[in-house]
Amino acid sequence: MSISLEIFGDRWSLLIIRDLMVRGYRTFKEFQGAGEGIATNILADRLRKLAAAGIIAAEVEESDGRKLNYRLTKKGIDLAPLLLELLIWGSRHGDTEAPCALIEQMEKNRAQLHSEVRRRWEQRDPTPLIPRFGNGNKSPRSE
Repeated sequence: MSISLEIFGDRWSLLIIRDLMVRGYRTFKEFQGAGEGIATNILADRLRKLAAAGIIAAEVEESDGRKLNYRLTKKGIDLAPLLLELLIWGSRHGDTEAPCALIEQMEKNRAQLHSEVRRRWEQRDPTPLIPRFGNGNKSPRSE
């Protein structure tokens, strides 16, 4: 447990991994605009640490060699079951904006969800797996 927490045990690292895995984010600007309010220096530091740990890799943008895209490595995508369980657990026990139906579907179809995350990673498909929330549709699970 301590080895895992040493690598990605802070809030920001896990949110970056989440955004790569389920939101399809790839760029510094997308991570910065994710809505959690991460400072640019913290974001740059976490991206460097995740890359040094082999969780993510930076790739030069094909259409603009000055830009970087980030991508989960094999080591990073292997976090999918853990991260998806954290998403389910947090939605079940916290006041989130994730619709109950989405969380219930995730709970019932874990293996299918893991397969879809891995497929999108293998095919470099940036289509968001889970949409952004924020229109006030909070989950009543915690009420």
